[in-house]
Amino acid sequence: MKYRDDKELFDTMEHRLYSSVVSDILDSLGYRNQAMRADINPVWAGAVVAGRAHTCLSVDIYELKENPYENEIAAVDTLKPNDVLVAGTNCSTETALWGELLSTAARARGARGAIVDGYTRDVVRIRDMKFPLFATGTRPLDSKGRSIVLEHGRPVKCGGVMVNEGDIILADIDGVVVVPHAIAQEVIEKSLEKASAEDTVRDELLGGALLGDVYRKYGVL
Repeated sequence: MKYRDDKELFDTMEHRLYSSVVSDILDSLGYRNQAMRADINPVWAGAVVAGRAHTCLSVDIYELKENPYENEIAAVDTLKPNDVLVAGTNCSTETALWGELLSTAARARGARGAIVDGYTRDVVRIRDMKFPLFATGTRPLDSKGRSIVLEHGRPVKCGGVMVNEGDIILADIDGVVVVPHAIAQEVIEKSLEKASAEDTVRDELLGGALLGDVYRKYGVL
């Protein structure tokens, strides 16, 4: 299936796909560790995001540094339209890397959302602006003197999954999946096919068909 641009592609993914069906297709292709840990969740109900990963690596520190936000600002300012910022923090619980102003700046750059393997803050404002953010929890502490962004655009581990710049992200209430860029087209096409098949199976089950009969017929569960 051809798409006019990335926006149409990712809009289609957000409206027609879901993380579990994409995970199933990744499994079938031998990519069995592409779903992030279960503690990375949407910070507001109904958040869904698909886009290209723009990676960022943050680490805990224990002193106030000069220009503490320099690399953090650079990571956000280099976001491109249809990106999803993916931040690895080594599972930090010391600070909130993300917040409302970063969400506002990311949206202004055309980013579709953010995935943070760590805490956020300003959740009420992020929810009100409907910026799709997934994180492990909330804490009001500023990152200044507690963590620092080392680099962006390099491979990071987020939620237990290695994420490379340009990989495809799909996140919803069930979790976050990472589609390696090299197999993205195949995964998306097969995921759309499976989602359509599941619609057919659902209709037959609602019509009274036995689960075993439907599974033998379609091989979809």
